[in-house]
Amino acid sequence: MSPAATPYGRIRAAIEYLAEHHREQPGLEPLAHRAGLSPYHFQRLFTRWAGVSPKSFLRQITRQHLKARLGDSVPLLEAAIEAGLSGPGRLHDLFISTEGMTPGEYRRLGAGLTLRHGSAETPYGRAFAAWTGRGLCALEFLPDGGDGGAAAAALAERWPGAELREDNDCIRALMGRVFDPATARPPLHVAGSRFQLLVWEALLRLPEGALISYGRLAALAGHPGAARAAGSAVGSNPVAVLIPCHRVIRASGAVTGYRWGTGRKLALLGRELARAEERKAGESA
Repeated sequence: MSPAATPYGRIRAAIEYLAEHHREQPGLEPLAHRAGLSPYHFQRLFTRWAGVSPKSFLRQITRQHLKARLGDSVPLLEAAIEAGLSGPGRLHDLFISTEGMTPGEYRRLGAGLTLRHGSAETPYGRAFAAWTGRGLCALEFLPDGGDGGAAAAALAERWPGAELREDNDCIRALMGRVFDPATARPPLHVAGSRFQLLVWEALLRLPEGALISYGRLAALAGHPGAARAAGSAVGSNPVAVLIPCHRVIRASGAVTGYRWGTGRKLALLGRELARAEERKAGESA
């Protein structure tokens, strides 16, 4: 089956179309036609995949809604700062255990480590990942038809002292933990500069459904005014989803700059925002 014919491939095409034409508020029939399905089957597939109807999903990913969400997230982030979660000199994460490399480890870049790597299917397409034994050090989505060879070569360049060992069974099990909200997510073991670690740590404090601008992310990382540098750190994120760089958008509400594609970023955001809306509705009921 070609990637475009998979459930996620069909949904991604619809999401990308929605993103481009949201001002037109496209109905069910044109979306279903683009997916090569009847309106009935498209509605069922989309709702099963996203957890909400195409109409509800469209509302979540419009620029106006995202900009409003960006403003609504400010109190959450300010509360996190006031609670002392941004103290310098340590990594702190409420949701995932994160271990940054020591300066010595960073200089050795993996000497003595065995990195198990491989690829597996996820709800957002096929992904490549690597495990150090202490945590995930890489997770990236593969281009359609990609086999992970280029990703493995890039991994070897980033960790030249490590032994690489292909282990697709290990990676499939880990991906099950990453994408199943009912299970404990795996820890992280990431290599980066001190500034990058601070930015990634700040991202880890963002609860599901919260969005942040590049400027506010820099401030949360302890470097107000360093929005451009924060953007570079976001772009260097080695672990997709778990370090949620997809939650960073422009202050205008525009969704851009995701290295694994705008459609995938909108897919991640849409599902998260829909779940957050459901939780909010449940709490107020």
